[in-house]
Amino acid sequence: MKSSNILSVKNLSVTIGNSSILKNISFNLQKNEILGVVGESGSGKSITAFSIINLFNTNKIIKKGKVVFNNKRIDSISRAELEKIRGTEISIIFQEPMSSLNPSMKCGRQVFEVLQTHNISNNKENVVRVLDLFKKVKLKNPKSVYNKYPHELSGGQQQRIMIAIAIACNPKILIADEPTTSLDGIVKEKIISLLRKIQKETKMSIIFVSHDLDLVSKFAKNIIVLNKGEIVEFGKSKKIFKYPENNYTKMLLESRPPKKGRPVRLPTIENNLEKFTLVSQKQRSKKHQKIYNQNPILNVDKLYFSYNKKLVLNDVNFKIYAGETLGLIGESGSGKSTIAKCILNLHDYKRGDITYQNIDIKKYDKKKFRRNIQLVFQDPFSSLNPEMSIGNSIIEPMIAHEIYKNDEERILKAYQLMEDVGLNKNDFSKYPSQFSGGQRQRIVIARALSLNPRIVICDESVSALDVSVQAQVLNLLNSLKEKFSFTFLLISHDLSVIRYMSDRVIILNKGTIEECNEADKVFENPISHYTKQLLKANGF
Repeated sequence: MKSSNILSVKNLSVTIGNSSILKNISFNLQKNEILGVVGESGSGKSITAFSIINLFNTNKIIKKGKVVFNNKRIDSISRAELEKIRGTEISIIFQEPMSSLNPSMKCGRQVFEVLQTHNISNNKENVVRVLDLFKKVKLKNPKSVYNKYPHELSGGQQQRIMIAIAIACNPKILIADEPTTSLDGIVKEKIISLLRKIQKETKMSIIFVSHDLDLVSKFAKNIIVLNKGEIVEFGKSKKIFKYPENNYTKMLLESRPPKKGRPVRLPTIENNLEKFTLVSQKQRSKKHQKIYNQNPILNVDKLYFSYNKKLVLNDVNFKIYAGETLGLIGESGSGKSTIAKCILNLHDYKRGDITYQNIDIKKYDKKKFRRNIQLVFQDPFSSLNPEMSIGNSIIEPMIAHEIYKNDEERILKAYQLMEDVGLNKNDFSKYPSQFSGGQRQRIVIARALSLNPRIVICDESVSALDVSVQAQVLNLLNSLKEKFSFTFLLISHDLSVIRYMSDRVIILNKGTIEECNEADKVFENPISHYTKQLLKANGF
């Protein structure tokens, strides 16, 4: 009987330097199958995907085992033979489109070059093929998009370009490596719907790598759970997500912020899924009464902001109270980060007022003002100087703002902050590249707190982290908030995170506030039609 497997991976082991990354991985991918691969950062998800087509940029790699594609071994074939398979029969969508697309080349030309490289057709036919592909991936105005550069498109549009590139040669297998990271719930849903539609039409197989467990459960028929380079569970996704057998899988699933109930701390793999008591409605009401019976610390009044003559913020009004966590939700392009930049006085808004402690922020000395309001960015790696030790990165703001008497006091403060965020003082002299994504996020948080700010703005600061590390960072933020008594403006497209963390929630839609209310009221009894749509798209 002829096998229905299009891909077989047998006893695959990968060692990079002295580190064993994969240990005897074995699995089959069937024709017309969607296979999910989940696990924490560092579990070997991407390495498994890259190993299939030998997509490594280092010579310090030792690979053992078999990779059989279409009944032919491809693990030991020449680079020239492998190049014929890559992009044509096995294609890949990478995690971050902006780093994968050529910023100096128009989008249409980038897809055109793929067709040209693989001699799909002549030049005239290739242009038509590119426009057809843009239609297929649901890009509006294909001719216009053809002549645009990547930076002129939204994150969702960039990802559609990446999908167009990946399917240009009608591959038999599509490897999607974290294709929806950093996309908001609605765009994420659209991308997944698109992939599902293309898969049904073309009958191609998909390996879907993601740390978004909810997404994988909806999209993939079967899943592989990886832990430290080993497969700990493999089977039907519905069964595994409902009745996990392996303890690691159970812990991974339990680390997600709950959609109902609000534990004091999230259970994590780190704390062995310790069960925490739930915060009662009575406790929340008591806390809110204390917070909201005072004057606001920051007031945004009738704020308008335009960029290139396009209205980005339209009559935005809200208050931030000392000690609260205010959640800000909205699709990509809704104006969330623009609000944060206006509050930090990084954008020169022409209409509206922002006051901090009843004083117009434009009247403050910018340096003194920003000492009070700090920002934690989405990508910690790009916000840290790769050539500066993490200790010096934490000390740098103290020097700039002339805090503490001398370097000795600053170093002691840095040590304390490192301890507060769960790092060792022995890490002081290490560099950002020596840390994981979760650890780098802790470093950035420590740096933000080095100035003892009153308000901390977290702009998508946990969106790129897997569920377990995300839970650790969220627990950390809550602990630090209790210790240092600061106020949070939490910006995220992850509604589970916002619901768990926030006292109040703002729903933003195309620069306009749709709703602003207590978190429980917004999630349980939404008023606006848009809010209802947003909640539905995110499984609420």
